[in-house]
Amino acid sequence: MLTAADLEALSLTVRLATTATLILFLLGTPLAWWLARSRAWWKQPIRAVVALPLVLPPSVIGFYLLVALGPHGPGGRLTEALGLGTLPFTFWGLVVASVIYSLPFMVQPLQGAFEAIGEWPLEVAATLRASPLDRFFSVAVPLARPGFVTAGILSFAHTVGEFGVVLMIGGNIPGVSRVASVQIYDYVEAAEYANAHRLAAALLLFSFLVLLAMYLWRPHTVTTPGKGG
Repeated sequence: MLTAADLEALSLTVRLATTATLILFLLGTPLAWWLARSRAWWKQPIRAVVALPLVLPPSVIGFYLLVALGPHGPGGRLTEALGLGTLPFTFWGLVVASVIYSLPFMVQPLQGAFEAIGEWPLEVAATLRASPLDRFFSVAVPLARPGFVTAGILSFAHTVGEFGVVLMIGGNIPGVSRVASVQIYDYVEAAEYANAHRLAAALLLFSFLVLLAMYLWRPHTVTTPGKGG
């Protein structure tokens, strides 16, 4: 059976993944739309920046976020000026780190879905005097719905599995930043392998079911970050 500490860590993990995924939808959708439609020369450098979390070690991202959001960093000075304090070792610090670390898992599937729409449906809507905003919400979003589902599932699941980034920016504070992956790490360090196995098995089963559901729903059209495009 999972312990009370395990359930607390799982609850925090789900809360973090849900919050980060919702924010990623808000930030990643316009960014993916712009990347799919733009022909600006700076499009490729921005694509590279978005994809950086796929290749950078999580500890590198966590370190620079810790510096940037700390009391002497630009982000930390801004949040302190706004009366929010500093974000490291808080839940919202974990959210910021998770949004950055999972950004390509949101943007790349959405970009692929928007690119797959093509020009013709949007041109037809334009001939019917639909504004750019109308064309986006009435044509692009419905046609890209599978991409939205894939992006949401991948972003949520990826956030659930984070370890290095959340440990660097959030530390190991029970009820605040001790997510499930950090709880497993604690168990292993304490040589409590039975507890580590139970919690790890729960996360393994969750990840498998999430991916299985996604592949069953979209068996031929799933876009994986880092592949193609």
